[in-house]
Amino acid sequence: MRSPTRIPSPQSPHPHSGSPGVHYRNPYEELAELADPYDPDDPLGLGLTSDDDDDADLGGRRDKPTASGSGDDGPGWSPPNHRRSSRRRRGRFRAVPRTAKALIGLVVLALLLVLGDRCAVMYAERKAEQELQKKLNLATAPNVTIHGFPFLTQVLGKDLQQVDIAVPDVAADRVSLAEVRAQVQDIRIVGDLPSSFRGATVGRMKGDVLLSFEDLSRELGASQVRFRALGPSSVRADGKLPVAGQQVSLHAQAHIGRQGDRGISTSVTDMRLDIPGIATYRPGPEPRPGLYLHKKAAKQISEDSEKARALLSIPSVAEKLGVSPVEAGQALNDEQKLDEITDSPRFVPALLAVNLVQAANEHPQLARKLGIDPTVAAALARMKVPELTNKLELSFQLPEKAKGIRLANIGVSPEGIRADLAGTGLNFGKTR
Repeated sequence: MRSPTRIPSPQSPHPHSGSPGVHYRNPYEELAELADPYDPDDPLGLGLTSDDDDDADLGGRRDKPTASGSGDDGPGWSPPNHRRSSRRRRGRFRAVPRTAKALIGLVVLALLLVLGDRCAVMYAERKAEQELQKKLNLATAPNVTIHGFPFLTQVLGKDLQQVDIAVPDVAADRVSLAEVRAQVQDIRIVGDLPSSFRGATVGRMKGDVLLSFEDLSRELGASQVRFRALGPSSVRADGKLPVAGQQVSLHAQAHIGRQGDRGISTSVTDMRLDIPGIATYRPGPEPRPGLYLHKKAAKQISEDSEKARALLSIPSVAEKLGVSPVEAGQALNDEQKLDEITDSPRFVPALLAVNLVQAANEHPQLARKLGIDPTVAAALARMKVPELTNKLELSFQLPEKAKGIRLANIGVSPEGIRADLAGTGLNFGKTR
């Protein structure tokens, strides 16, 4: 490798030497003279110039007509200046009127106020639901909806316009009310919502109550009995009932009425218990209480010689059939005489009118021959009307805590028994 060769400087390396006539120049000043002067459009010093400078450097060549001989004297084409357009955009935003900005701010503020008001409503509704559940000892929390806007002004004035309340499963005597809906208006609050609520005074209230058939079937202890609407004020009950270890069919009607201003009463009529395919028992005091054969069963007995003889062998039964003791005795030994009696058009209607309760109890063998279990017949005879109607009792009273509320317009719908609620000047909790 060659050793570096020093290039002699034309000037003295000692600027402060005492040699006269020798002037020393700073090398950095020479570099500064070689650099381009400062351009405000190129602050980074990268040699970037604006489009106008490029056009100037072209010396107006863009304005010259093209070879095609175009004679357009207008300004030549120049590329867009992106830097200037971005500055314009920022300028447009700054140029938005102050009134528009103020309007946008007011809209945002209004939205925040509405959101805060709705949040306060939801919080108050939740607290009211908890308070109602506690005060009324409800198994399920009610659903409370507070109407009116703005809510906060109502709270400050302690006066709510309207509140809707829906309470499910309210206990009422032996049954539960499936749903109680109420619309209360002109509510005066006692205390401060929602932290120190003590009570309220309700100006007026209206609503309705539902006693569903599904709940009736489940809660009356007769799970095999089903209720359905029969008319505007009547209910039909059909199902099964265990009697002496055997299932008998139960059929009845219940007529709905109002009991005072706060209760619903029922009267059960047309009750019957069917031994399937054989007989029907009607408890008293029906027009025809007792145990009676079905028409089909009576027709079969008239065609069965053995069963017909069993009936005629009992004098009390033969007498009810309109057969004299002499004719009954002849029929027991004479087939022709028996056919004469059973083929008579009066035999089947007469047999349908015979109450078999006493005969079945006194002659168990006869009951068995006719297809009736004597123990079932005896159990049916022992049943009293209050015992049976109690299984179908649909009556109820409003809870004592619902003082001041009255029932009206009681009726039957496909879902169950409905009644309207009404009340004025109601007090809830502490009103002083």
